[in-house]
Amino acid sequence: MDRTTIDTYTGSAAAYADEWAGQPSPDDLYAHLGRFFHRGGRTADIGCGSGRDVAWLNAHGYPAEGYDASEGLIAEARFRYPAWHFGLATLPDLEGVTRTFDNVLCETVVMHLPVEAIAAACKRLVTLLAPRGVLYLSWRTSGAESARDAAGRLYSAFEPALVVDALAGTTIALREDTVNQSSGKRVQRIVAIRA
Repeated sequence: MDRTTIDTYTGSAAAYADEWAGQPSPDDLYAHLGRFFHRGGRTADIGCGSGRDVAWLNAHGYPAEGYDASEGLIAEARFRYPAWHFGLATLPDLEGVTRTFDNVLCETVVMHLPVEAIAAACKRLVTLLAPRGVLYLSWRTSGAESARDAAGRLYSAFEPALVVDALAGTTIALREDTVNQSSGKRVQRIVAIRA
């Protein structure tokens, strides 16, 4: 994960958490999770931010825990949703995440990695899946070149094939280029099922 991006999120964690809480509900995301995720299955949200989706997952029958690279965002998640488990872990290694899951959510995270780390991150996400486990993976698409926003967050530019190729051993059940209902930003989405 890009260190400057992590520091940006940590330094302004409360402001980002408030921003995300004020966005429209990501009902398009939740519809996909309801369609593909195993209800009752152990679930991980990798890049959980301030915990909004972990709370939704737990409330809808997907026992979930969240992991993020930002200590500030983990603190926000623990404060806002004290009933749920949140831990510190950083892509691509996710050191400390040792179990497997029936469902893994990684919503708009991998674009914050340097391009050369994205394939390794996607392969690591696949290793978190139990047999027949489901990975929902999305990322914001940027321009033709990687760039930083005004806050310093890295947005890497890369072809979707980089992710698809890294998901070897899975079946792609959904692939779409769309606008995220919550943020209003263009995203790529993939749902992959492990053999």
